[in-house]
Amino acid sequence: MHAPHTERDVKEMLAVIGAPSLAALSAPPAGLEIKGDLHIAPALPESLAYAHLRDLAALDRTDHACFIGAGAYRHYQPPAVPYLATRSEFITAYTPYQAEASQGSLQAIFEWQTYICLLTGLDVSNASLYDGSTALVEGVIMASQATGRRKVAVSKGVHPGYRAVLRTYADGMAFDIDELPLSADAQPISPASRQMSAP
Repeated sequence: MHAPHTERDVKEMLAVIGAPSLAALSAPPAGLEIKGDLHIAPALPESLAYAHLRDLAALDRTDHACFIGAGAYRHYQPPAVPYLATRSEFITAYTPYQAEASQGSLQAIFEWQTYICLLTGLDVSNASLYDGSTALVEGVIMASQATGRRKVAVSKGVHPGYRAVLRTYADGMAFDIDELPLSADAQPISPASRQMSAP
């Protein structure tokens, strides 16, 4: 039920806080108010405003080298990705880590796992409700339980924070982690090729 404040209620509240009016609550401090008209361009239709903003953005150079690294890099995102990600069946009112994870989250995970298996030919695929580091750990645990193996090969190209989380889990779960170095062209060097090149 909506019960708006009466004029008497408003006067009593203003008296308590010592404000002369509601307008005074949002008034700028003395000396900061704008005097006179603002010199701004006239309004434009949406399509022309968008074109103008695009032209302004083109003046900014965006071809600088990216040195952030550690998994943060420029990448191409097909326009279909944000379109599909915002479809109503994938939108949830719940945070996905709660027990009552919504159908939207479950549907998105099912679609992801299904298409990864179709693209790679794998029998199973992992998908996580959490961040990349714990998703990596979940994938390692799943692979270990499926194969019975306790040794894990991880490329040093994987985000160092992710590898740190994996090492923390490995300490408690008796995993042996073999971090594969990167070659000069940033490709992982497999254990087999390392053995062949060893003197």
